[in-house]
Parts: sequence; C-alpha cells; structure tokens
Amino acid sequence: MISSDLVLFTLMVVVSVNLARALTALRSLLYIMREAHPLLYQQVDGRDFFTTHGNVVKQFRLYHYIRSREYMHHHDPLFIKKCDKVRGLFILFMNLLGVTLLAAILI
Repeated sequence: MISSDLVLFTLMVVVSVNLARALTALRSLLYIMREAHPLLYQQVDGRDFFTTHGNVVKQFRLYHYIRSREYMHHHDPLFIKKCDKVRGLFILFMNLLGVTLLAAILI
C-alpha cells in the first residue's frame, strides 16, 4: 500500500518542478520583453524583477497584463507565445498547488 507521506512528497516535488518551469519561462519572457515591448519592461521593473529590492506593485502590473491577455494584440508572435506559456504554466502551478493542499487536508 502506498504511504500518504509518499503521495504528499511526490505532489510537492511535482509542484516544485512546475514552479521552477514557470519562473524560468517568466525570466525568458522578461528577456524577450526588453526588445519586443520596452515600455512594459520599464513599467514592470524588468531589470530588478527577480531582486529583493524589486517593486512588487510594478510586478503586479505584469500579472494583470498576462491575466487579462492584453498581449494578444502585440505584433511579435514570439512575445505572444511566451506570454501564453507563462500564463499556462502559472495556471498549472496554481491548480497543482490546490490539489496538493487538498490532499494534505484529506490525508
């Protein structure tokens, strides 16, 4: 029989791997954003996005930009593709996190 600890550990590993994928995709999006959309890059504090002194209010601007799918009207198809990937990975991460928390409560 499978241990409940093993199930929770496996779910946490899967969530951690998907979080790492999402952050890596976000980092590559910021790199592409520097050339494709320089104004947004400045608005979201792209240079200091992953630093400890990064402005959280500016980072939420990128969250709302991706959540509301404002990037669909952009001229660069690579930028649109990266935004879609980041959006999909964060949706996957949040769903996996919810499943893990639900499993932790039920087990």
